[in-house]
Amino acid sequence: MPPTKGYFVNRLWSRVGVRATSVGLLVVGVIGGVYLGQDRAVQQQGAEAQLVVQADADEMQLLKSRQSEHAAARAWQREAEGDAAAKAAAEAKAAASKARTLEKKAIAKKAAEKAAEKAKSSSSDSGGDVPYTGPIPTSCAEYTGNRATGCALMLDAGFKIDQFPCLDKLFKKESGWNARASNSSSGAYGIPQALPGSKMASVAADWKTNPATQIKWGLGYIEGRYNTPCGAWSHSQSTGWY
Repeated sequence: MPPTKGYFVNRLWSRVGVRATSVGLLVVGVIGGVYLGQDRAVQQQGAEAQLVVQADADEMQLLKSRQSEHAAARAWQREAEGDAAAKAAAEAKAAASKARTLEKKAIAKKAAEKAAEKAKSSSSDSGGDVPYTGPIPTSCAEYTGNRATGCALMLDAGFKIDQFPCLDKLFKKESGWNARASNSSSGAYGIPQALPGSKMASVAADWKTNPATQIKWGLGYIEGRYNTPCGAWSHSQSTGWY
């Protein structure tokens, strides 16, 4: 049976509807694709931004770590410098203390030497172990102790009084007129510093304790070698010994 007019109309609308629906779906798909593309772009941008933020955070953490390391290094350096300064101060203090100790010892030693010299001089000027009993000439009255004995014995030996200043200087230099003066390094002994001291036994056996015995030996030695006390003193001045 041939189609009617109404049939064709319905069929036409049906095709139009299908096409419209297709076009609508296409448009929706396009729009959805656009939005989907935009969403992906946004997601990609967000991921990139997150990576940048993470990189910045990592860099900041690294910077803080380096700052901490530098701070620790500076603190260690300050501590080391402090220890070095303390050590230097302690060493300087110890050196100063040692110097003061050495200085005190040197002062004490010098004072002891002066005291010994003073005692030596005092002992020599106050007479000897064995007192001299012979006469003291008036020309020797200005001297005391072993010096007075030496002056008297020099005159007895035939020397003039003008020779005594030389004898006085000579024996003062050698022993300080001390009958017990002893040189431990050379072995010289007594007022004339006979070397060895036992040589003076040629005068008397009491040479260790009797100033007169020692002076007599010294005068004989001077006369035999230098003729006069002033000759002996002149030689002592030029050479340091007689």
